[in-house]
Amino acid sequence: MILQRQSGLGRGLGAIIPQKPAPSASVERSAKSVEPEASDATRNALRDAQVGQRVIDIPIASIERNPHQPRVHFDHGDLEDLISSIREHGVLQPIIVTPKSDGTYQLIAGERRLRASTIAGLKTIPALVREATELQKLELAIIENVQRADLNPVEEAKAYMRLMDEFGMTQEDIGRKIGKSRPQVANIVRLLQLPDEIQQALVEGKISASNARTLLSLPTDKERIDLFRAMLAGHFTVRQTETQVSVRKRIPGTKDPNIAEAESRLREALKTKVSINRSARGTGDIKIRFDSDEELQTLIQRITSNE
Repeated sequence: MILQRQSGLGRGLGAIIPQKPAPSASVERSAKSVEPEASDATRNALRDAQVGQRVIDIPIASIERNPHQPRVHFDHGDLEDLISSIREHGVLQPIIVTPKSDGTYQLIAGERRLRASTIAGLKTIPALVREATELQKLELAIIENVQRADLNPVEEAKAYMRLMDEFGMTQEDIGRKIGKSRPQVANIVRLLQLPDEIQQALVEGKISASNARTLLSLPTDKERIDLFRAMLAGHFTVRQTETQVSVRKRIPGTKDPNIAEAESRLREALKTKVSINRSARGTGDIKIRFDSDEELQTLIQRITSNE
């Protein structure tokens, strides 16, 4: 089964980063000027701005890149499209920066816009000025990228590891910040257990995160690499990969990680115990636990609420 990426995040930039009135400038823009395609995080940051806070034009030469930027892989084709758009229409969505003691700024969110504006030859760029701690800079860079689906799975996993290693956050803490369940965060971080060859394939989009998680069910790196290479040669689907893992002997006592994640998401949504049994052919059943008629009615309402 192929699980779709969770699209919504529980909190935006404005919910994490404190407000600070920006210095005065001759060129100002209102929060309403943000283009419709702006991420939820950026829209929230602008909408939550205090009265009197302004978006100002800042010299690009005075902006330092965010050292906590989790994204390292940029699609050159997408960047070219953005450069063309900026040359024709300008930068419609402000970047977000934090002031430094020497009068310059450090980027928090908007790496692609800043890169494209530099290449397009712009001297200044519209920016929303905010105060931010080192932890907030990393959090906000991750949230902005995850909301835009800009991070590949390996970048996302490494970003979560940095939050844990450098700032002592738990997987549950991270989940609350970005709107994912703890098992979802754990499954993403587990991708870093894969051999470098498979991680690179994830970065390049040659295999999906679901296929990669299935490979983790095999006990050794050699078996994982052997099946990975067979996947590339045979263009396996997730279902075919799961079948191959079953044939090649899954780690004893482990459940398919994609099934485990699906169970976790259902448990979180339904607030009760859920188990999934799935055969190698792709058929199966879902068991949902309830302990009273009242709980049954509550489950029915939750399941049918979107009809």
